[in-house]
Amino acid sequence: MVYITEDLIRRRAEHNECEIFSLEEVSLHQQAIERIEHLDRWCKELRILYLQNNLIPRIENVGRLKKLEYLNLALNNIEVIENLEGCESLQKLDLTVNFVGRLSSVESLRHNIHLRELFLVGNPCTQFEGYRQFVVAALPQLKSLDGTEISRSERIRASQGLEEARRRVAEQEQEYLRRRAEEKEEARRKEAGVEEEKKERKPGFDGRWYTDINNTVPESEKNKENQELNENPKNPEEDEEQREHEFWHTPCSFTPESRLEAHRHLEEKRRAKEKGKEKKPKAPRTLITADGRVLNINEPKLDFCLTEDEENNTIILDLEVYRHMDTSLIDVDVQLSYARVSIKGKIFQVVLPAEVKPDSSTAQRSQTTGHLLLTMPRAEGEIKVTKTVPRPPRVRQNRRSGGLSEDDQRKNNVPERLEVDPSKRTAVDLANIVPRQIAKEGPMEASRPDPPAAEDHFSEGHTAEHLPSRRGSHP
Repeated sequence: MVYITEDLIRRRAEHNECEIFSLEEVSLHQQAIERIEHLDRWCKELRILYLQNNLIPRIENVGRLKKLEYLNLALNNIEVIENLEGCESLQKLDLTVNFVGRLSSVESLRHNIHLRELFLVGNPCTQFEGYRQFVVAALPQLKSLDGTEISRSERIRASQGLEEARRRVAEQEQEYLRRRAEEKEEARRKEAGVEEEKKERKPGFDGRWYTDINNTVPESEKNKENQELNENPKNPEEDEEQREHEFWHTPCSFTPESRLEAHRHLEEKRRAKEKGKEKKPKAPRTLITADGRVLNINEPKLDFCLTEDEENNTIILDLEVYRHMDTSLIDVDVQLSYARVSIKGKIFQVVLPAEVKPDSSTAQRSQTTGHLLLTMPRAEGEIKVTKTVPRPPRVRQNRRSGGLSEDDQRKNNVPERLEVDPSKRTAVDLANIVPRQIAKEGPMEASRPDPPAAEDHFSEGHTAEHLPSRRGSHP
């Protein structure tokens, strides 16, 4: 059931800047409204009110609308014309295609002295004998009935035969009310039958309801039922289609109950369709597998370019983000081996060809193209292990033991150490101020003693001459 709420009226009052206290016209058609309420208190300035194509069964709560000039209640479930005496300014009333069967209720409009137009086309009362004559005589202020202008001669003839027309109308009303009571009873029984059918249509696992779990069924009946189910399996879609066909092709009388039933049936179909279209929540996407393998993902389906800058020793990712997207909707996360970009909740992730420095990486956005540029320096050069080429060990035998010397054994047991790239040091290293010169000694030179240094020979009457050294030469 749809109610007239303040929010509904404000949404329909956009032309009046959503103000309802000064609203003069409002359209509430095709809203499945089943009751008129609140309008006489919230919108006292109303002049035009559209309520056509709803499910309103009664005219009520409009008596305080003193300025109301046009009321449209076409295509509703109204059976009696009532509660309009307070609408002093009412000039036009439209009750097309309703269920007004009490034609005598038209006389309640005598107090609406400004009423000029009345529409009752499609109501049961229009089938009464003397219908037009009675309405024209009962409402002398009318200028038009059902879109046809009332002439002066027609009004005079209707006034002359008013008593006879009222008597015939009263007889037909009694007959209509009797039929209407039967229709209501039939609708009540039909509604009860539909409820029972719905209960029977809710099967268990084998197509039947079980109300007593202790109720035992003979094996012969079970086998027979199972055989029937196997031979004639029920298709839910075919059953639903058959019920739908029966609902729309079964003849029924045109009554407020049948119209309300059709509306509820369509509403159930719409809800079932919307429920079927409801998207199931997606499982979270796997970004990194259980074994630690990073996956390449491109949910936003963006073009990108991943290049390596050898000169600057960096890796560059050019991601073609939408040009007019706000930067606040983009989130960048750079790790050692991959880069992840979240764009409006959609993940773009790419595995990098080498390890990078996340702290030194930068992200820039182009103001012209909107592209996102990630510059990620390589992690190489920070800390690296220098692999020393092993030299053949010097064979220095101990004359006494015949094995390696203690110095050689100590050198062979020294572990390899990590060397820091000198270009990356920030502090002065005092250890390498004086470079060391290690003389390469061969086995022959290590065994020979050094020759004595040359001495300067002086004699009387001669100057000192430096003789060339012959160290390392052989005679």
